Amino acid sequence: MAEEKIVIGAKTNHPLNGMLSIPDETNGLCPAVVLVHGSGPSNMDEKVGNNYPFRDLAEGLSAKGIAVLRYDKRTFVYGKQMKDDVGISVREETIEDAILAAEFLRSDTRIDPNKVFVIGHSLGGMLAPRIDAVGGHFAGIIIMAGSPRKLEEILMDQNNDVLNSLNRFLKVIAKKQIAALSAKFGKIYNLSDEEAKSTKLLGKYTRAYYFKEMGEHPSTDYLKALDKPVLILQGDKDFHLSIEKDFGGYQKLLCDKPNVTFKLYPNLNHLFMPAVYGEIRKAKKEYRVAQHVDEQVIEDIANWILSV
Repeated sequence: MAEEKIVIGAKTNHPLNGMLSIPDETNGLCPAVVLVHGSGPSNMDEKVGNNYPFRDLAEGLSAKGIAVLRYDKRTFVYGKQMKDDVGISVREETIEDAILAAEFLRSDTRIDPNKVFVIGHSLGGMLAPRIDAVGGHFAGIIIMAGSPRKLEEILMDQNNDVLNSLNRFLKVIAKKQIAALSAKFGKIYNLSDEEAKSTKLLGKYTRAYYFKEMGEHPSTDYLKALDKPVLILQGDKDFHLSIEKDFGGYQKLLCDKPNVTFKLYPNLNHLFMPAVYGEIRKAKKEYRVAQHVDEQVIEDIANWILSV
């Protein structure tokens, strides 16, 4: 494959460095995918600990004839400037740049403009149906370790998982903190946008507005209206998500839709790599172990894209 350095949003206030992986041999125009990051600031390889899932996907898929576009996330490059903006939502953080990336691919004469797909990982997977609806216009959507639930519900579950692993003394303290956070989350949809922008929710910078804006555009609404191909993947050792509530939630919601394919992978974690510790409180240790995205996952994604 050839890797070409590119810039997404070159004419905007937030140009982002990226990489376009183009297959060596193509018979005519090739299909392509945009990779959309999970939560938090992230570079174009979506580096987590000593793992580089987006680089693995780019190398694996381009070896199978699919072009892949990845780029630095806006908060990774411009986080310092953005942190004081109380009106930040997933639109500015993720959606706008993913749409620009899709447009970039369609303007490349080597790529089939009717075969541009999106792979959203984690938060990116939750947002992929919305990105498609508001301007991505993808040929199909791949959701890796996403969820049909609201972001705050997932965070509360993660907090409770950590709580259950603590000793009795720490449990008492953590319980109060989690109860306080739960109470805050319970009120966000009663706030006006302006109130939400002035309400600090997590740490110094995350405002209630971020959750409110995302929660008011539920992915379930977009998914139910979709008739284009959707591929939903999850690892069964993903301690950030629940098989029952997340993977199972998608199945429940979309079981009668022939355009949706589901795949659950044994012993893979949130990065679609072999599980090491399998516990949320050992997440840092888990991701410190250098691994690669499972070959079967790359194979399944490539076969699905090439069959659409």
